[in-house]
Amino acid sequence: MSLQISDTVRELARQAQQDVGEQFARIDAIAEENTRKVLAAFQEHRVAESYFAGTTGYGYDDIGRDKLDEIYARIFQTEDALVRIQFVNGTHAITCALFGALKPGDILVSAVGAPYDTLLGVIGVTDKGRGSLRDYGVEYRQVELVNDAPDPEGLARAVADPRVKAVLIQRSKGYSTRSSLSVDEIARLCAVVRAHNDSAAILVDNCYGEFVETREPTQLGADLVVGSLIKNPGGGLAPTGGYLAGRRDLIEAASMRLTTPGIGRECGCTLGNNRSLYQGLFLAPHTTAQAVKTAVFAARIMELLGYRTEPVSTAVRHDIIQMIHFGAPEPLKRFCRGIQFGAPVDSYVTPEPWDMPGYDCQVIMAAGAFIQGASIELSCDAPMREPYTAYLQGGLTYESGKAGILLAVESLLSGK
Repeated sequence: MSLQISDTVRELARQAQQDVGEQFARIDAIAEENTRKVLAAFQEHRVAESYFAGTTGYGYDDIGRDKLDEIYARIFQTEDALVRIQFVNGTHAITCALFGALKPGDILVSAVGAPYDTLLGVIGVTDKGRGSLRDYGVEYRQVELVNDAPDPEGLARAVADPRVKAVLIQRSKGYSTRSSLSVDEIARLCAVVRAHNDSAAILVDNCYGEFVETREPTQLGADLVVGSLIKNPGGGLAPTGGYLAGRRDLIEAASMRLTTPGIGRECGCTLGNNRSLYQGLFLAPHTTAQAVKTAVFAARIMELLGYRTEPVSTAVRHDIIQMIHFGAPEPLKRFCRGIQFGAPVDSYVTPEPWDMPGYDCQVIMAAGAFIQGASIELSCDAPMREPYTAYLQGGLTYESGKAGILLAVESLLSGK
């Protein structure tokens, strides 16, 4: 039995892959450099098989867990890091970072418009239950985009208030239509903050961006980066968790929010997951490159079909997300169904829009992953609202990602 892909779609695929050869070479070169960086960190910290043994209960003296913190700090070139399976997702890790950096009376500024939907409840912009930053007396402001791009002048004005103690920069576009930020663009925003407020902590939501470039935001001015282990840095093997890397005081404060004051990072058993976290990190540069290749290929084949994409297939990438603008609900749903048909898990399921917690409209999500919700595995999701844009990401291998894209195109063209 083989996947049902028509000659028409196969010819589109041949043309698309031929067109993106230069992009693929650039992506491979980045993966090679990042792999050397990760390997050097493993060797410097003398990773041994004994690090893979897990702990139970309180998790005291988990050498593998604690060494992994040091390795992340080495890779991100920071004072400290906190890598824990107790983070339930990226939003949880960012929340701990924000609560650690802020106290009642402080102001949080979002530097590039509204953050990702799930953080709005955390901040208190929307009422998602008790315990938001707003409930604890933290004020919030955001610097709106100008022509879908960051506004450095507006940021300078916003952070000049001495009560601003944290600035959040979201690297990826989320569900907005702006471009994802490059590390250089983040560096410029960091410089603006530093010039007008030397006490504010600069926190970067790094989700979807790790290992896409050869440098990370903490190398160019950010105080802290935060992300999810079931995205890029988990390499498709981490079963859950999140990480923070940055200034030691910010890491320590966030650890107190993850557990409790007085316990912080000292507790948190690993339950035998250390091997997957280490091996996933080791594979992360390569796996991320596979996802980026899948995104570039998807962009090109959809461009050949006349759809508008962001980024375009020739653009230099800053995260693994690919936007495809469909302009109407039905072709969007057909594309998502095709992505689901191309999954190794739950391929027989038909995705439908639903009221997903944390979002203000129905969302359709196509994903058949080995790790539930893992965005480094091929998936596609979209809010069911104008302009009906699909957000495609992931692909553990380019070959499987490509197959999923072809099935999505087949579904789109056949009207099924």
